[in-house]
Amino acid sequence: MKRGILVAWQKAAWREHYRILTLWLGVLIATLVAAPVNAESVDSDAGSAPTLLVMGDSLSAAYNIERDESWVALLEERLPEAATVVNASISGETTSGGVQRFDDLLGQHEPDIVLLELGGNDGLRGLPPQQMQANLATMIEASQAADAEVLLLGIDIPPNYGAAYREAFTTVYHDLADTYGVTLVPFLLEGIATDDALMQDDGIHPTAEAQPIILETVWDKLEGIMAPRVSAGR
Repeated sequence: MKRGILVAWQKAAWREHYRILTLWLGVLIATLVAAPVNAESVDSDAGSAPTLLVMGDSLSAAYNIERDESWVALLEERLPEAATVVNASISGETTSGGVQRFDDLLGQHEPDIVLLELGGNDGLRGLPPQQMQANLATMIEASQAADAEVLLLGIDIPPNYGAAYREAFTTVYHDLADTYGVTLVPFLLEGIATDDALMQDDGIHPTAEAQPIILETVWDKLEGIMAPRVSAGR
């Protein structure tokens, strides 16, 4: 008789223990389900990969070559997960045209890094270097105001434009880099412009074979800008 009572008491105790444990588990699960999601954290993680905006002319717009052969496309292939590359380059673009489009592009893409490759068409048209400098300065200032770093991609013009004009033209890029503290690639076509095998028949635009060389010239400076932003996003 006593043994039966003891067994019954033990069963009742286990049932109560099980009921309490189940109750606590239910409360815990309900708390976890109802906990608010930290939207700020989610948004930060989703937007951690930097966006690069390439603002250029035909040298960045795959002039007379396949688009996927251009140095910008090759850059995008190199950074498939680490960054988003937006190519806003237009063949024939001048710095004046760039200024007119730039604010809208900044607002639309909110880039972390702006690769500014303009000025070549200003030079080929013999436009005043002071005008080119003012336009590039406007885009640099707008980029910095939007908290975007700038990589300035310099260009040169043919010798037949005269030594004085050519010097004034190339000096613009160096002056801007010094004034605004931006990183400069002095000459985008370094090692290419004087090699006929790497230039198209017009003597102005690089061939598809030259695009990987251009990429390495850009990457030499861009990598240092990219590294801290990519690391922060991981």
